Amino acid sequence: MEGFTILGLTPQVWIVLAVLLGMFYMLVRTRVPNEVTYLGAVTILLLTNVVSETDVLSSFGSEAILVNGAFYIVLAGLMHTGVLYWISKHLLGTPTSFRQATVKLMVPVATLSAMMGCENAVSLFTDMVKMWARKLEIAPSKLLIPLSYAATFGGMCTLLGQSSNLIIAGLYVEATGTSLNLFAPLIPGLACTLAGIALLTIMRHFMPDRESPEVSFEDTSDYTVELLVPTDNEAVMQTVSEAGLKEVHGGSLIEIVRFDKEVISPVSDDEYIFGGDRLIYSGQINEILELKKSHGLVAADHHVYNINEIDNNRKLRTAYVNFGSDLIGTCMSHSSFERRNDMVLVAVARQGKRVDEQPREVVLQAGDTLLLECPHKNDRDMETNFKRSLTFFDSQFVPEIGKRTIISSIILILMFIMSSFKFIPLLTCTMLAAGVSILLRCCRMNNITKYIDWNFLLILGSLVVFSTAITKTGIVAVIADAVLDLCGNNPYVIIGVMCLIASLASEMFSNVAAGAIFFPIVYQQALTLGCNPMPFVIAIMTAVSISYCTPMGSSTIMMIFGPGGFKFTDFWRLGIWMHLILLMVDLAAIFLFFPMY
Repeated sequence: MEGFTILGLTPQVWIVLAVLLGMFYMLVRTRVPNEVTYLGAVTILLLTNVVSETDVLSSFGSEAILVNGAFYIVLAGLMHTGVLYWISKHLLGTPTSFRQATVKLMVPVATLSAMMGCENAVSLFTDMVKMWARKLEIAPSKLLIPLSYAATFGGMCTLLGQSSNLIIAGLYVEATGTSLNLFAPLIPGLACTLAGIALLTIMRHFMPDRESPEVSFEDTSDYTVELLVPTDNEAVMQTVSEAGLKEVHGGSLIEIVRFDKEVISPVSDDEYIFGGDRLIYSGQINEILELKKSHGLVAADHHVYNINEIDNNRKLRTAYVNFGSDLIGTCMSHSSFERRNDMVLVAVARQGKRVDEQPREVVLQAGDTLLLECPHKNDRDMETNFKRSLTFFDSQFVPEIGKRTIISSIILILMFIMSSFKFIPLLTCTMLAAGVSILLRCCRMNNITKYIDWNFLLILGSLVVFSTAITKTGIVAVIADAVLDLCGNNPYVIIGVMCLIASLASEMFSNVAAGAIFFPIVYQQALTLGCNPMPFVIAIMTAVSISYCTPMGSSTIMMIFGPGGFKFTDFWRLGIWMHLILLMVDLAAIFLFFPMY
């Protein structure tokens, strides 16, 4: 109905607000995958005619989506040709103290994060940081936090460093028809990087001291036990289920080694038992050993495997349950995950300590560390296939260093030079770099789609749609005018208030969502005041990345949460100070170097 309003707001505005609240509830309180939540929000906006099909199609084909997709292919080339492997192996050196380790780590990580994205930098250096921690005899958590924060600092410096930067840059192109320079946020980003590195080197005592989950898995024989089936045992020629040997008190059967060395894993309920079989159990050893009395089993003369020695066709891998993983809230005994992926869960650690329950009965949480017996597949393929549910940080993937390593490096450098000096637009540049990487066989053509994070691209596209919706319905104008009235039309105060609100919002959900929601508001404010929109745009771009207090708001904190054995509240003590100080540094750099008129 034309002109109809409720409390001064149109029905479409109320629909957008309801969708926004519902979306936040689904993200925070449910295990529904993020991309499903965002796509559901887009569907509601379409059905209620808040946005049109044209709006949706243009959003999913926006610059931010295409640049991200092309850049995934460039990164795949860097990975396969060994560029990233060479960097992680040779760049950092060996530190002799915590302070030296912090500086030697953060400076190159921040630099590389600006070039290839903060999440990739964290993934690249996590294993090395854990090795450093062992050498320096300190908790890995003391170095994983500097790793995470340094990657975020560096990501603030370029459009490619943070996905939120690309989202805002894409929205700016749609609003103005002008592309931002690749290094548009460099000055405030660099100021925050220098200030952040200085703060972390003197704030060691604010970092939590957590034991690494891998300590619980260093001796696998502590969690697995082998029992031999005598030839005259009454269980012979019964199934493991009939004999009561599958799920036992204190553990579960994860593998059978036949007398002829055949390995059965995972073990199905209808698997028959033969004399001379070796039954491998994981769980509470003292309780499992009771099977010798209750079922007539005997101790084998040696363990079938340990952390370093395993059957040629199987190996042990450490993985961490991702935030948003479909494994959260489930236990392996009620899931088909092991059977579908030919894996067996051996042990679970949480917050640095092994969970003293039967592993397959543990209800999994985000950040849990899993010790998995896996098939001997290509490490890189496994990590790609499971990147939604699990993150593997004990990769043994060693690429072949050769001429394509140099070619991939040159492609990345030329991409940065050409886009920085605007020889060609950023979108064209990344698409060209991706195409050249494929043509020169820097990455395998038949596996290209595996390296593109399609779920994340769906989320980005959905957020662009939502940004369009809040602009079309007039919410942007209402909020912008309300803040202008409250702050007395002072552009410096308005930028400060909006950056504070946006950075707090990013702590609660994500910097990408905060950027998509707050960009149209600050851009409208700049137009209303007659100011140069650039300080407003860059301020909001960098402010949404200043989120250090919760794993929810930072993808890099999510990535170290499991490897560091952290608790959810571990980041508050340091994160609050980092948030407030770096926000002030960010605003100071914006006000000093970006003219307001």
